[in-house]
Amino acid sequence: MKLVAVGKLKAGPERDLLTRYMGRLRPALTIVEVAQGKGSPQEQKRREADALLAACPANAFIIALDEGGKVIDSPTLAQHYQRWQETGRPLCFLIGGAEGLDRAVVQRADALLSLGKLTWPHMLVRVMLAEQLFRAQAILSGHPYHKAGRP
Repeated sequence: MKLVAVGKLKAGPERDLLTRYMGRLRPALTIVEVAQGKGSPQEQKRREADALLAACPANAFIIALDEGGKVIDSPTLAQHYQRWQETGRPLCFLIGGAEGLDRAVVQRADALLSLGKLTWPHMLVRVMLAEQLFRAQAILSGHPYHKAGRP
C-alpha cells in the first residue's frame, strides 16, 4: 500500500503523528514524495500529475483524494477499503499539491475520495488519511478503536 503525495513533509508534529499511524498499519503504508510543480497553476498540476502517476505501478488501484470525490463515513470507507484490497492490485493513494489534481489523475483514478467540504493543508491530509486507514483496518478486524455510537 502506497501513499504518493506532492511535497515534502518536514519534521514536526504532523510527521510525528503520521509516523505513529504508519506504524500501526498492516500492510505497511509507504510514502513517496514527489516534487511540487513549477510554472503556471495548470503547468504545476500537469507536472505533478506526471510524477504522481509515474510513482504508481501500471496495474495499481488508484484512490485519489480530491475535493470532488465521494464524502463517506468511516464504516463505509472500511467497506470500500476491503473491496479495494480484494482486487489484488496494489493500492496507491494520491494527494495532489496546492493547486489540486490534474484531470489526468482524476480520469486515471479508480476511486475519488474526499475528506469533506473543508479545505485541509496537504500535509495534514496525509495524517488524516493514515488515521482513517488504520480506523478502517480496526473496523474490519472488530477492534474497539472505532466507537460507532454517539453519546
